[in-house]
Amino acid sequence: MIFAHTETQFAKLKNEMTVKINDKYQWTKHSIYKMRHYSLSQQRIKRIIRHPTRIEEAIVPNMIAVMCPDKNKEIWAMYMVGKKNIKIITAWRYPGKSSARDPIPQEILDEIKSIV
Repeated sequence: MIFAHTETQFAKLKNEMTVKINDKYQWTKHSIYKMRHYSLSQQRIKRIIRHPTRIEEAIVPNMIAVMCPDKNKEIWAMYMVGKKNIKIITAWRYPGKSSARDPIPQEILDEIKSIV
């Protein structure tokens, strides 16, 4: 009986962790997991992507990292721009303040704003 109960919980969790696709945004399983872990909402991540305080090249090639401050922490989101949508890879809270790194060129920022 205990095994059956755990199996149903796993099935429920698996259904919740599927990739979600909205109009412009695609959420990976990892991003959903991290948003739940750090108590971040989809609306909060969308707002950070639309109006970031800082935009940088992500550690992963061809991806963008954006940040907004939150009290004495920073909220980061990493995403990739596709042809018609934005694929959100992950989101996290950074304790403290991080130093600035590689900024994105203005022409690429203008192209991203036209999609968002």
